[in-house]
Amino acid sequence: MNITITPAAEKFIRRMIRFGGAPGSGFHLAICPGGCSGLSADFNVEFEPRSGETVFEYNGMKLFLSAESLVQLEGVTIDFADTPMESGLVFRNLN
Repeated sequence: MNITITPAAEKFIRRMIRFGGAPGSGFHLAICPGGCSGLSADFNVEFEPRSGETVFEYNGMKLFLSAESLVQLEGVTIDFADTPMESGLVFRNLN
């Protein structure tokens, strides 16, 4: 699995887990149809992965990803932006 998470995105995800979960919780991330680019991201903190999800560990934090999301996120850099033009997770695919 080839996913890169920037330090800014890692800080955001860790903060979400810390304030929204319990020890051992993970960050559920689903890429869904919709949004301006044809895809949108749905995320929340979960205590355990949903049925069929893969646990992707990154620097000790857990991301819970569906099979469809794994395909969409292959080769993607996950960043976090907080500017007047955009705020939230940003997905960059150089391909």
